[in-house]
Amino acid sequence: MEIVINHGDALNVILSGRLDTSTSPILEKRLKEEEINEKLVVLDFKDIEYISSAGLRVLLTLKKMIEKDNKALEIHNINEVVSEVFKVTGFSNVLTIK
Repeated sequence: MEIVINHGDALNVILSGRLDTSTSPILEKRLKEEEINEKLVVLDFKDIEYISSAGLRVLLTLKKMIEKDNKALEIHNINEVVSEVFKVTGFSNVLTIK
């Protein structure tokens, strides 16, 4: 998985590849180490082809971490496969998806 982070009006995290058991710890570590000064964190899923339960766990952890600092998390550009996973697991009701 590739992770590109851009600071600006929002913290934009552009992800590509698979967010699964082997890659989700990398994303979690990277985001915990990142200094987030922006009020909005956007995860761009345009190039995410698959997400597992481990990836979902990281998203939930990230959401809790961000919201405790009065910041917001949005997920943008999800494909049909990821959208279906979010719907089946109920994450579409928990996460802000645009």
